[in-house]
Amino acid sequence: MATRLARRTIASSSLFRRSTAITVGHGGSESRRPLSSSSSKSEKPEKKKPLDRLSTIIDAVNERKLPPELRGQRNTVRSETDIINVVEQRIWHSMEEGQFENLPGKGKPLDLSCNPHADPADDTLHRILSKNGCAPRWVELNKEIRSQASEWRKALKKAWEKRNGDGDQEKWVETCEALKVQLKQINNKVLEYNLTVPFGRQMFGIKWEKELDRMELKE
Repeated sequence: MATRLARRTIASSSLFRRSTAITVGHGGSESRRPLSSSSSKSEKPEKKKPLDRLSTIIDAVNERKLPPELRGQRNTVRSETDIINVVEQRIWHSMEEGQFENLPGKGKPLDLSCNPHADPADDTLHRILSKNGCAPRWVELNKEIRSQASEWRKALKKAWEKRNGDGDQEKWVETCEALKVQLKQINNKVLEYNLTVPFGRQMFGIKWEKELDRMELKE
């Protein structure tokens, strides 16, 4: 009797444990449920993508390039004018405080034997040319272009006045063709000059139509 009672108790306890893990559906099929909700995996934080890291580094570098007055407010910097204004304010405050007084070399002539902002190789080459009485090619081209342009404009003015004086249209057309050939040669030198001159010293070529408009305005 005691043995049967023990068997029933063990069977009922095992059945109770199974009922917590198995649920009978409406169709009679069994569907298992998780024993505890703690088995769900916790979400891992997303890692930053390489592009995001690179953009963060670039932003940090650009931030360090700004003056201290503008750091932390890079979005408000709309143009180089904002940075120039900060530089001008610094110079003005320094002048008011007298920081430019009693500088080394004040009142003495500047040493222009070398250019600290130029490429060392170019600077050495220019000094060698200067000592030997020579000049860089672009300097010589500048002189040639200005001289030839001045002579060309004088020839154009003379031909213009002659056309208005005697009205010889055929002579004017012939002179114009010769002047256009000379103009092309001058503009070719201008192109060569612009390719060899340091940045910021380029010049414009001569345009035939603008020169004629200038002659008409002088009348």
